[in-house]
Amino acid sequence: MQLFPTRQVALEILGLSVHWYGLLYLVAFLLSYVLVFRLQHLRALFLSKDDISSLLSWAIIGVIAGGRMGYVLFYEFSYFTNHPLEILAVWNGGMSSHGGFLGVALVLGFALKKRGVPLLQFLDVITVPIALGLACGRIGNFINGELYGTVTDVSWAMAIPGVEGLRHPTFFYAFAKNLLIATVCFRHLKISSATPGKTFAIFLSMYGVLRFAVEHFREQPYGWIDIGFASITRGQLLTIPLIVVGCAIFLLLSRR
Repeated sequence: MQLFPTRQVALEILGLSVHWYGLLYLVAFLLSYVLVFRLQHLRALFLSKDDISSLLSWAIIGVIAGGRMGYVLFYEFSYFTNHPLEILAVWNGGMSSHGGFLGVALVLGFALKKRGVPLLQFLDVITVPIALGLACGRIGNFINGELYGTVTDVSWAMAIPGVEGLRHPTFFYAFAKNLLIATVCFRHLKISSATPGKTFAIFLSMYGVLRFAVEHFREQPYGWIDIGFASITRGQLLTIPLIVVGCAIFLLLSRR
């Protein structure tokens, strides 16, 4: 066994490489399992440990499949068109949080309906685990030296191995963003009189707005998109629907 053979690989056992991303996904899954079991009573859910394990297993499939396909379709479509077999090589990196959201929504929608679990209540409960899971992903970005920011002279700028100039540590900005979302959602989840679904709406809205802000400081290998009156990044463009959906759900539930 060899520890830390490369920056991306945590250890090698009998020729098998265990990547940091894989370990962090495992941490996120275990954390989600514990938190869903402990928080479910805040939305009057009483799922067994087997039910939670099964639902989270489906959610992981949705995250990985949706996140990978989102990256393929939104960011590197031309490359994967010419190298289709590499779509399966998720260990090489390349995931989209927007695609992950879509994947989880589709898979969980099916799994929850099949088990008769109330959709809005469950979505409220998983907001905290999702936010913390996203925070784990940002730790992976830091370890791998990816998704860093633009060149800057701020006092907290960082040197990224193999990259010229000091950069905004946008992986830490995103990490703090996700911790803030988890905190706000947890506090709202504890409001017993809150309408089911509002916590999830807050999650979508906060994630969208804060992701839009962080994108401003991130290096943009895919360039900027001109929308006439302004230029935005591809990540910002994909984030706008999350803000719209989150606000729409919140307003609809408030009227109800």
